[in-house]
Amino acid sequence: MKIDDIDAFVAVVRCQSISLAAESLQLTQPAITRRIQSFEEALGIDVLDRSTKPPRPNAMGKLVYEQCRAVLREVESLRDLVTHDDLPSGVFRLGVIQSIGDIALLEALRQIKDSFPELNTQVSTGWGSQLVDKVANGELDAATALFPATKVLPDGVSGKTLGRIELVVVAPKGEMTRRSYKLADCHGRGWVLNPDGCGFRAGLQRALAGQGLSFKINLETFGADLQLGLVASGLGLGLMPLPQLARSRYRDQLDVVNVTDFKPLLDIWLIQQTRLASGLQQAVDLFGSAVAQTFDGAEPRRRLRA
Repeated sequence: MKIDDIDAFVAVVRCQSISLAAESLQLTQPAITRRIQSFEEALGIDVLDRSTKPPRPNAMGKLVYEQCRAVLREVESLRDLVTHDDLPSGVFRLGVIQSIGDIALLEALRQIKDSFPELNTQVSTGWGSQLVDKVANGELDAATALFPATKVLPDGVSGKTLGRIELVVVAPKGEMTRRSYKLADCHGRGWVLNPDGCGFRAGLQRALAGQGLSFKINLETFGADLQLGLVASGLGLGLMPLPQLARSRYRDQLDVVNVTDFKPLLDIWLIQQTRLASGLQQAVDLFGSAVAQTFDGAEPRRRLRA
């Protein structure tokens, strides 16, 4: 049984495509097919259901896939054992949600490039749950996202918190002048939020539903600064991490609304594959440190009129 054959099988299952697996391993499709056949011959069983297109792992194939992932992690650890003094090189696959990337990504990437010049960092963006799935499936080495402190991670994924972020409700300056409000006072104005899939939006929707209040979306769009500009223009209320508001060009056109029954706090999570080569672990640790430093040094909350 050859490691290259195991690697090919894992790539096919992970990519859900022979062509994409070939691309990821820089091989031809026939070469991938030959390796899968060799792997099945060594096992004495079929691990792919070829009646589907693309082929997918059968019941035994799913069990074999999980074991193969463990084998490859052990092989990587063995290789790392004899190269532990080397600086990391190759590809570092990183995932970042936009609200963290907007604030911390540039400085973090600069530090990684300065410290590990031979490392090629590839960055993907997405919702936090999507990035966790990609780490669990081996598509990313590490990711940062915002989750509650009670977040439970899947098998094969470990994580730690780097800090905490307050989410605030924002309104056009001077429109909501009372010292405090309830969600019931706000919900009828409608919201300018990220599209469905955003954890911030889901948390707000749950809070409203818990009080029997309607969830009115006036406009959904990506981009923190665009959302804040739309809120400043009077198109609805916004929900934004405080550090992003503090850095926005629209911050002087907005007020933080003191909503006494809705004060969400989220932790900044650094999520990674449980076992990484020490070179990549160095990169993950440096990235986490850079993100933590950036948010530690974030501009403190200004007392925007509420």
